[in-house]
Amino acid sequence: MQIISSKENEIIKHIRKLKDKKERDISNEYVIEGIKLVKEAIEEKANIKQIILCDDCEKTENISKEMMYEIAKHECLYVTNKIFKYLSDVQTPQGVLAVVEKNNIDKEIDYSQDIIVALDDIQDPGNLGTILRTVDSIGLTQILVSKGTADSYNPKVVRSTMGAIFRVRIIECEDLAKTLKEIKKHKFKIVVSSLQTENSIYDINYKKKVIIIGNEANGVEQHIQEMADEKVKIPMLR
Repeated sequence: MQIISSKENEIIKHIRKLKDKKERDISNEYVIEGIKLVKEAIEEKANIKQIILCDDCEKTENISKEMMYEIAKHECLYVTNKIFKYLSDVQTPQGVLAVVEKNNIDKEIDYSQDIIVALDDIQDPGNLGTILRTVDSIGLTQILVSKGTADSYNPKVVRSTMGAIFRVRIIECEDLAKTLKEIKKHKFKIVVSSLQTENSIYDINYKKKVIIIGNEANGVEQHIQEMADEKVKIPMLR
């Protein structure tokens, strides 16, 4: 069994480059890390290109025999502790990470679902991960993201999705307004959040609706607000 110990190894250099969005976009790949996330990727049949294991990391002992059996079905690389830390994006690595192909090849919107969620320039990776988790938890299988939204395959986003990233198709929109106009042709209505209304999120029917979630600081862009069929606000507990 060969154990990679050099940063100059071409595979190691490629994986390290995947920390940058530009490289993720070029290769259409991203990195996942940790026992739970790699286990979910295997269970959800994500397109795993490689699994990297730390040869001398203590945490690797926490990987079950059953999971090691599943890992062995994929292309595996063993690296030294030093190299694993070089690749890792966390403070306390668990000794396993994987390179996964993005699930964004299919750009077609599924109009059979009653709710479509679209993100208008969400910036915080933690917020984006939480939204992806929430979308997954209510059974939605796709999400639209504007060009100005944080990268869905950023390591912080990937971790905070807690596996939802393998189940939710991420459709990146070059021009969100243009995409919304196309969706309206399929008899969907656009719902945006706004303080300029008395309508609560609990007062509307969510059949055939596109729900726009806006930027943390500025909300939904004005030109998209003007396209809205309904505006709602989230009532706050006093």
